[in-house]
Amino acid sequence: MYNNILVPIDLSDAGLAKSAISTAVMLSTQSNGTIRLINVLALTPVMLAEYVPPDFEVQQRKAAEDALAIMGSEIGLEPARVSAIVRQGGVYQEILEEAAASGADLIVMTSHRPQRHAVRTYFLGSNTGHVVRYARCSVLVVRK
Repeated sequence: MYNNILVPIDLSDAGLAKSAISTAVMLSTQSNGTIRLINVLALTPVMLAEYVPPDFEVQQRKAAEDALAIMGSEIGLEPARVSAIVRQGGVYQEILEEAAASGADLIVMTSHRPQRHAVRTYFLGSNTGHVVRYARCSVLVVRK
């Protein structure tokens, strides 16, 4: 059914991603498909650049790559069917670009529960909402 599944991971709340990963694994086993984990690092604001170590972004990327490698190894699929990438930039833009670049036919992602008074993000988180609206492939939003 789905051959290339992209799963965005927010490493600041990795527990939230468990439901998306398990759903992606279930869907990929039905078609012997692949899973690609993605984490998007925010750009360091220019105002903060002088306060962080010179290799801050390299350290961030390495930590994210290590965390995704651990998550990928715990999925339970053979290693050839699981890959990971760390991108840097705007979250939804990078997810959409990676989906196009990797030929994803499904994006499986979670959405944070809405804040009580945040009407703008009541139904879906802002990044999730953008991905749902602009993705060229199917998107499955999984609630915890």
